[in-house]
Amino acid sequence: MIKYTSTRQLTIKEFETPFLKALNPENKWVKMSKIVPWDRFAAIYMKTMDKGFGRPGISPRMVLGALIIKHLKNLDDRGTIEEIQENPYLQFFVGLSDFTNEEIFDPSLFVDIRKRFGVGEFDELNKELIKTLTRKDDKKHNTNPNKKNEKGEPTNKGKLQADATVADQYIKHPTDTDLMNKGRKILEGLIDILYDKGGKQGTKPRTYRRVMDKSYLSFSKKRSKRKNVIRKISRKLLEHLKRDIGHINSMLDQWEEEGAKFPLKKEEQKQLWVITTLFGQQKEMFDNRTHICKDRIVSIHQPHVRPIKRGKQKSDTEFGSKLGVSLDHGIARVNTLSWDAYNESSDFKKQVEQYKQLHGYYPELVQVDKIYHTAANRKWAKERGIRITAEPLGRKPAKKKTSYYQKRKRKKEATERNHIEGKFGQGKNAYNLNKIRARLMATSESWISCIFFIMNLLKVHKEYFSAFLKWLLFSENYNDLTYKHMYSFNMDS
Repeated sequence: MIKYTSTRQLTIKEFETPFLKALNPENKWVKMSKIVPWDRFAAIYMKTMDKGFGRPGISPRMVLGALIIKHLKNLDDRGTIEEIQENPYLQFFVGLSDFTNEEIFDPSLFVDIRKRFGVGEFDELNKELIKTLTRKDDKKHNTNPNKKNEKGEPTNKGKLQADATVADQYIKHPTDTDLMNKGRKILEGLIDILYDKGGKQGTKPRTYRRVMDKSYLSFSKKRSKRKNVIRKISRKLLEHLKRDIGHINSMLDQWEEEGAKFPLKKEEQKQLWVITTLFGQQKEMFDNRTHICKDRIVSIHQPHVRPIKRGKQKSDTEFGSKLGVSLDHGIARVNTLSWDAYNESSDFKKQVEQYKQLHGYYPELVQVDKIYHTAANRKWAKERGIRITAEPLGRKPAKKKTSYYQKRKRKKEATERNHIEGKFGQGKNAYNLNKIRARLMATSESWISCIFFIMNLLKVHKEYFSAFLKWLLFSENYNDLTYKHMYSFNMDS
């Protein structure tokens, strides 16, 4: 039996909506709105605003709410505004008092927001979340945060996990030949611009672009490219880059002699500078028959991106920013964000000192992997009474008996370090931490910091409502065993 009702005569005005009824208070966006530090964000955000005359700015709550929605739902800038425009729960979350069909702000404003609110500002919000969980933990275990040892110094307390990862930029996998060919085409476009702006006077410089297009197309179609074939096409591309850069410099010199306004825009000047630097690097590597050079450019449009060796099984080299991250009470803080490769063991002291600045005391245990177990880090930690998850140096004592409790404790502390690895996995699998789509350095850093803040919010949200469910489960008002078993199952799952 098939039941079908024609909708030809149904109009949008006749469609029934639940807007005259109250919204569901158990909705996840309603719950999350209670734990977001709106006031703290507003205080930090307003410091970045111009206090002079001008058009009133967007509400800080609307700004932060839109950022949270964007990363939680993995939307682009325009898609985020459209999603808020359609959903009353999201409009409540960003602070609107009633439903509206208008856009809350133009999607292009996201770029200015990311420029204005960076790593330091998001770190201040993360510190507020850590303080919230610390107070809750001290109250739960009835501990004194101001307890001191015999020397009158604060007693070491708590655990700190630390590790490093790379936030990959969403760029095409770079190859030397592809970069040089892309740079060649951009230079040819600049030559066309300069010739057109010069009134097409004289003879246009020859670039042999058709010849090179044919050669590169033939090269790119080869399934297996031998070293001598790659070297041959690289030599041709270097010759074309050198000739095009020379033509552009000569044409610019003529503009300067005539005293006319500089013909290239700011973005075009930047591209010329990047390609000139790229040519120098590629020429150096070609002459020395190597693939290593200092500050190697892997993207013309994002010249700040560097190759970072990681030695991972899936990808030996990653292209993006390297992050030194610490985990405190389950809250992740980005202690170091560098666009250059560095040894993460140098982050150890900085991460521990930032823990002390926040809490007023050092951690009792720092859980790190082997790269942090340097002699300098061991000595520095020992002087401050800090334990680290590292095997002692020297020869192992013969037949030293270790209690079952000690073995179990060591194993537990070593496996707890995996929590920070799980945080990296959460960011990359669920929130595209390995596909940063922002193009500017500042906006990329803000994008990365916002992802960590979103994950921290979810952690606090989980802690808050799991505590509420436990109170509800063991409350005297609910003695029904069936009800208890139902909620215990939900909590365990």
